[in-house]
Amino acid sequence: MAAPEPIRLILGDDEFLAERAAAEYIKAVRAGMPEHDPAPAVNRIAGGDLTNGALTELTSPTLFGGAVVGVIESGQDVDKDTIATVLAYAKQPAPEIYLAVCHNGGNKGKALSEGLKKLGIDPVRVSKIKRQPDRVAFVRGELRDAGASPRSASAEIADTIIQAVGSDLRELASACKQLVADTDGKITQESVAQYYSGRAEVSGFTVADATIAGDAAEALGALRWAMQIGVDPVPIADALAMAVRNLSRVAAERGGAAQLAGQLGMAPWQIEKARKQARNWTADSLAEAMQVCARLNGEVKGGADDRGWALEHAILQITRLSAAGRGRV
Repeated sequence: MAAPEPIRLILGDDEFLAERAAAEYIKAVRAGMPEHDPAPAVNRIAGGDLTNGALTELTSPTLFGGAVVGVIESGQDVDKDTIATVLAYAKQPAPEIYLAVCHNGGNKGKALSEGLKKLGIDPVRVSKIKRQPDRVAFVRGELRDAGASPRSASAEIADTIIQAVGSDLRELASACKQLVADTDGKITQESVAQYYSGRAEVSGFTVADATIAGDAAEALGALRWAMQIGVDPVPIADALAMAVRNLSRVAAERGGAAQLAGQLGMAPWQIEKARKQARNWTADSLAEAMQVCARLNGEVKGGADDRGWALEHAILQITRLSAAGRGRV
């Protein structure tokens, strides 16, 4: 395998993905070396500590020979004079010396990232994952890489893991490896819930699903347990609003789930799920539910003396608006 490019620009604001990209670069350097050569020496330095002299040390060969990988972390903190030195080096990198430059992609220190791109260095993007479909795709990839069976790497399983673990990519990646190892790659939604000892059952998404389904008893039970163990009311209210909003968006659209996925920013399975839930709703009841969610948003973010009561009241209002909820009354 050929060695990678001598300079790699890792661009984006997700610290975990940046660390992983740097590790993959080091691994690629090692893979491109002759079999019996020593492992590459790896030197790291924070951008704020980088000086012209430190850059020379970072990119100098070792006494024992072999490749050297220098990693500049937080490259946005490199000062202007040193940026010029880094760019000058990047024009003529030394043989068997590899340099990874991590930059958060912001305006600070932009001369470094833009200068490297002008030299023809294509960045590896490591921006934070903000959309739920992208987060689901990330977890599915982690599960596959860890050796999960195809069924265990489904979107539904990935969504369950996110509900249980949260949105932090480092924790999600660790959870995927642990789950695959402990289940021999055969993960189910039930095993995720059991493994996390109740964390999955008390997420905002679970409360929202029960509320949208018109099951007040289940929704209130999940809510009270969540409040007991310290789950903040704000993400629960956000999950309720997202569930109602998804129903409204899906109910107003026609076409296949795959066709609408890109247009609505939702995964196809989420669209199918929302369509099934929407059968218990009318346009008027959805509009009223959205008003309830808007009011709840203000209440849980400081407008109510008792945020727990505000959530309970909103759940009761929304469950009664659905046809399924009215049938239970």
